[in-house]
Amino acid sequence: MTALDDKINETFAGFVVRKDLVKAVKGNAIVPGYVLEYLLGQYCATDDEASIATGIETVKEILRKHYVHRNQAGLVQSEIKERGHFKVIDRVSVSLNEKTDAYEAVFENLSIKKVAIDSGTIKAHPKLLVTGVWCISDVSYEFSEQSGISPWTVDSLKPIQVAGVDFETFKSTRDEFTTDEWIDVLMQSIGFNPEEFGKRSKLLQLMRLIPFVERNYNLIELGPKGTGKSHIYSEFSPHGQLISGGEVTVPKLFVNNSNGRIGLVGYWDVVAFDEFAGRTKKPQKALVDIMKNYMANKSFSRGVATMGAEASFAFVGNTAHNVPYMLKNSDLFEELPAEFHDSAFIDRIHAYLPGWEVEVIRSELFSEGYGFIVDYLAEILRHLRNDDLSLVYQDAGFKLSSQISTRDRDAINKTMSGYLKLLFPNGGATEAEIEGLLTLAVESRKRVKDQLKRIDSTYPETDFHFLRPNGEKCTVTTLEEDEYPKFYYRNLAHDDDAEDDEVLIDTEDTSGTEASTPSESTGSGKPTEMPAREGHIVVKENLKGVTFEKIFGPWIKGATKITITDPYIRMFHQARNLMEFLELVIRQKKPEDHITVELITAPNDGEVAKQREFLDEIVGSCSTAGIDFTWRFDDAGTAHARHIITDTGWKISLDRGLDIFQHFGSSAFSLAGRFQEHRAVKQFEVTYLKV
Repeated sequence: MTALDDKINETFAGFVVRKDLVKAVKGNAIVPGYVLEYLLGQYCATDDEASIATGIETVKEILRKHYVHRNQAGLVQSEIKERGHFKVIDRVSVSLNEKTDAYEAVFENLSIKKVAIDSGTIKAHPKLLVTGVWCISDVSYEFSEQSGISPWTVDSLKPIQVAGVDFETFKSTRDEFTTDEWIDVLMQSIGFNPEEFGKRSKLLQLMRLIPFVERNYNLIELGPKGTGKSHIYSEFSPHGQLISGGEVTVPKLFVNNSNGRIGLVGYWDVVAFDEFAGRTKKPQKALVDIMKNYMANKSFSRGVATMGAEASFAFVGNTAHNVPYMLKNSDLFEELPAEFHDSAFIDRIHAYLPGWEVEVIRSELFSEGYGFIVDYLAEILRHLRNDDLSLVYQDAGFKLSSQISTRDRDAINKTMSGYLKLLFPNGGATEAEIEGLLTLAVESRKRVKDQLKRIDSTYPETDFHFLRPNGEKCTVTTLEEDEYPKFYYRNLAHDDDAEDDEVLIDTEDTSGTEASTPSESTGSGKPTEMPAREGHIVVKENLKGVTFEKIFGPWIKGATKITITDPYIRMFHQARNLMEFLELVIRQKKPEDHITVELITAPNDGEVAKQREFLDEIVGSCSTAGIDFTWRFDDAGTAHARHIITDTGWKISLDRGLDIFQHFGSSAFSLAGRFQEHRAVKQFEVTYLKV
């Protein structure tokens, strides 16, 4: 257990569970994660290994006895008949039989219909009338010779959810964690290993939770396949409903005019549309029109009456092309069906989560640590929907640009409110933390507005920026805007022959206050020769196209002696980074030149032998290429700073050393493993000084 796991167990005893246990008990049961965690929370909410082992066996036994597999429906039906009654775990929906004036339940996996259920149960759990709800139910069987009488009856029913959540205790206990710790707690709670993600990537994952804490919030996420876009909405919360984008109708989603029954938006906190993208899909025009009105006004019409609801919408879908292709040829909404590829619909979206920045799911991304039982967290998030923290940033002294329209401002405010509820439910965010969240909130809306400008030229240009409390202007750009500026700003009517962008690092004079980010190349397909000059750069997290050649090449060219001071060349991936730096030195030098490179680092406690093995292998590998590589430990313990010094008079100060790339797996067939430009980077800063 990590220190964070210990802290979670100590402060939230009884409401946390080890996340890898879900896989241990699931087996072949096709049941949502929150159902399994509900059971695990009853029997495994502890850090005692013996109790966990016993609890796992108990949960497995419960699933074995009471979870209904479709292919065993007949056997369970027989069990109920022979015993007279039996407890089952199944997905249950209910409808009113107007001919008999009685409610009738349907058990999905058990394959029984017309199950009698009393009105009191329906009043206590009205969602049963809208769609299926996972429940633990006692079902009885009593045959009657009377025609039309079903032998099946629901004796008792309990939706699977945690009861008795103390919200005030939750808020006060949050204060015992630092912001970074709390973000990691939430990441582990949704099943991810926080060590595999950078700060921006964590916040993008948590953006998926904002629809659960913010009423009438409209979020879209489009990106490559396999990034877990729909997982949150199908597995995380009993208050969210995931439906196929092509399988929804006006009566199901909003209201059935024939009987007046309200649809999904009246009963669920979040309605998510899976596989929403797809240009061949043909949604009903009436559905699109009523969705537009609901997304804008939180209401919809039923005949002459107007009804309101609080459900948030989340639209998730796959993209067919990469970002530069979309920016060059169309827009970032290109995959939407024609009826939804409409400026009026898109303008009602509060935030665009860039799915191309989200990691494709691989095994090491999953958490084996402790997190909240998702149903407990779901109840907390539902309670937070009552709060409004949208103007906290204004109280802290931040001001949005006056050019930002009311609709844009509302979208930014809702995203900010959602983030603050998730991360600071009890307040206490620092000025720097508020600025970081505000930047991401503005960026998420800017991504929508910039694409609207492409789709409909009548939308005005908007300078998305805000003022810090000291009055200083902070201009916000999207990551793809920094990475592909030529395509991002291109005029679609006159720039059909634009060539590919290439991200290059440019520096600004160190006397300036604004740090630059990677800029574009000439489009030649090869790095433009950049002059080695003094300056400072800040590179955003998740940016791609950054290589050692671009950030070091001009400054080490011509050097015959290079000294690298980096105390964190310890792990395999850090030694690999060092080797790739030395590969750059080899590519730049002439075959007959001899160059000396010295590394000053620090020992890796507990793994020194492995560290020595890595570094000694590098020594031997470089010796045949004209590189005299040596290394030594800084025994005095003074090598805290990370920098590179050359005998040509350059000092390159590195806040992260050579460790600038995010984890990208170990597959031999991964492009990220073979080309640095295909890797996402961590946020880092570099200062170039002439000494």
